[in-house]
Amino acid sequence: MKIKHLNKVSSTESLVLVPVLETEETVQYLSLSVSNSIFSGKKDTLYALEKVGVVYLFIGLGKKPLVTDLKKIFRRVAQKQASFFQKETSLFLPDFFTDEWAATAVNGLVLGTYQLGHYKKEKKVHPLQEVRSVLNIVSASNRQKVVELGLKTAQAQLETFHLVDLPPNKITPKHLANWATDLGKKFKLEVEIIGAKKAKEIGLHAFISVGKGSANEPQFIVLDYQPKNAQKHFGLVGKGITFDTGGLNIKTAGMVHMKCDMAGGAAVLGAMQLIADLKLPHRVTAIVPACENSVDAQSFLPSDVIESYSGHTIEIIDTDAEGRLILADGLSYLIKNYNPETIIDIATLTGSSVATFGYECGALFTNNEQLSKKLQEAGTKTGERLWPLPLWEAYQSDIESEIADVKNYSGKPVAGAISAAKFLEFFTENHPSWAHMDIAGVSFVDDEFAKTKHATAFGVQLITTFIQNQ
Repeated sequence: MKIKHLNKVSSTESLVLVPVLETEETVQYLSLSVSNSIFSGKKDTLYALEKVGVVYLFIGLGKKPLVTDLKKIFRRVAQKQASFFQKETSLFLPDFFTDEWAATAVNGLVLGTYQLGHYKKEKKVHPLQEVRSVLNIVSASNRQKVVELGLKTAQAQLETFHLVDLPPNKITPKHLANWATDLGKKFKLEVEIIGAKKAKEIGLHAFISVGKGSANEPQFIVLDYQPKNAQKHFGLVGKGITFDTGGLNIKTAGMVHMKCDMAGGAAVLGAMQLIADLKLPHRVTAIVPACENSVDAQSFLPSDVIESYSGHTIEIIDTDAEGRLILADGLSYLIKNYNPETIIDIATLTGSSVATFGYECGALFTNNEQLSKKLQEAGTKTGERLWPLPLWEAYQSDIESEIADVKNYSGKPVAGAISAAKFLEFFTENHPSWAHMDIAGVSFVDDEFAKTKHATAFGVQLITTFIQNQ
């Protein structure tokens, strides 16, 4: 798809998209008029009018649309009205469109081109994604910078969709490592891939314990984005369990969806693409411990005591509480070798967070009030909402072990998201600016854009916006 910037429609397009705020007056665009009794711009309504071979699609936004509304509206238009899109489309950006709205409209349109049929014999390609397709941006003012932001954000999110939605025989730890390596070459990031042998040598024992039951070798992925004269240093850690059987505490339900258990790692990779693509002025170091939690004779056992990169020992209560083990080594490795000013980890960690918040927001854990506020502000802005849960000392007993320094699961059917966060906190060395995001309920969902559960890329835009605002 090629983007062109125009101050008026080109007369060569087959489709013109015209956003309209709800009004009680006649809707007018160029020489076209639409009676208020037919179309008033009410939210989620459309009106198509053809003139001289061009379809003018009027898009109702409602009276006071939120940014999240706009994204859904334009994504819905691209997906549901794909037959209207041909080789050339014009998107009219009215004067009342803010820069944020303009970026969101483009973002939504591009996201609407995504389709799940990756392995169908007859694979459909959305007209906007055809190599020779053109999207004209029609605006009286220069919107090039914000349109580019919307496009680059969508491209990073689409990559994240693919990583999460593709099957586990495709998205293996090695595939993620190769993806990160390619990203490093494209955007000049430093990339280090630590395989099983080296991981064992340097003491990433918790990480190795989770992955040793799989035929697919674990890959500890480290990416470092270092712009010149970097202002601040951020660290990211994303859970990269490419498939989770539960280990020997094997799952008895829902295993078909466990390809999504690397959505946190995918969000970190997508965010790194966007951060580098936007050339943000901060250093960002990211770690994605990638492995499968599988079952064979080498699998780690309930009641095992394992070591960790931090030097602390861990009693294994439940092998299905594996994500926190690889995050523990990821956090310890990041702090010891890079020590960034602010650390954020993101993971599909617990069903407890889903039980608490459903599918509306992610659970946020941090003892840094300023960090909590800024992350929530970024999430509200991007539509990736977070809400805090406590890390009170009263929950520390849930992870205390009599045989080891700490245990990986409380064994209780309550406060699961909190005890998991307390476990991670144990490995942060009391870092003053650390936050954990449990996105189990919001990274892989049922919604109007597919018939089955699929990726949301939750965290990509949130993390990037948070860093961008610093």
